[in-house]
Amino acid sequence: MGAPKAITAAAHKLARIFYRLWTSGDQFIDPGVDAYEQRYRERVVNNLKKKALAFGLELTPISDSTQCVS
Repeated sequence: MGAPKAITAAAHKLARIFYRLWTSGDQFIDPGVDAYEQRYRERVVNNLKKKALAFGLELTPISDSTQCVS
């Protein structure tokens, strides 16, 4: 995407947030780091599932943490 486009996209996102808050009179509530990390983890898992499916594989979550002994 490139640095100039990324900077423009970030500025545009901030402008939209500011405009929405300015016109509605709402307060900005920061969802926090935990919400970001949860969305990031979900995005990574979904991408891994798509990649596995492309190879004809299926991801299954580990049900018990004792199975991951190295």
